[in-house]
Amino acid sequence: MKFFVDTADIDEIRDLADTGLVDGVTTNPSLVAKTGRDFIEVVEEICKVVDGPVSAEVAATDCDTMIEEGRKLSKIADNIAVKVPLTRDGLKACRTLSQGGTMVNVTLCFSPNQAILAAKAGAKFVSPFIGRLDDIATDGMGLIEDIVDIYANYPDFTTEVLVASVRHPMHVVEAAKMGAHVATIPPAVMTAMFNHPLTDKGLAAFLADWEKTGQSIL
Repeated sequence: MKFFVDTADIDEIRDLADTGLVDGVTTNPSLVAKTGRDFIEVVEEICKVVDGPVSAEVAATDCDTMIEEGRKLSKIADNIAVKVPLTRDGLKACRTLSQGGTMVNVTLCFSPNQAILAAKAGAKFVSPFIGRLDDIATDGMGLIEDIVDIYANYPDFTTEVLVASVRHPMHVVEAAKMGAHVATIPPAVMTAMFNHPLTDKGLAAFLADWEKTGQSIL
């Protein structure tokens, strides 16, 4: 499974990229707005830090303007994935941009029907939002399972399932068990994945025993 970090905070991205565990980045207008910086400048900087796909979202809602914005965004760097909404116009824009060689991330997916359409439109990624489904008492992980199963039936589908709206580490674990290709993870959730109380307890015991020996490796 590939890990994307879901943020536009360049310091958080650099910190997590230093672990060698970050395969890409997803942003959206809300995340970029939190930085208070120029959208294009933020995306350019992220693309210099991360080699993998960096999702940058269009702001338009009509097909023609989405295509125009998408082409502009794709020129920022070779690793840009243009993000479009899963609407009729968004899928039309996806088709055109994909056929032109641009990676497209179709976002705001909430049903298997929508995921099928995204794959047929040539999306590189489809982003089902599991946390938002959980918020309305709907099984977000069930959606991931359905999409993975459907895509597996059709070898011609090359779209990767990018699990979004991840709220906690178990979302990542469950998605990995189902065979999702990518999880885009907020920095706080990714940091939590490192932690376990037994790891901390065991390390403390090892260090205490080592200190008693009075030795030094260096």
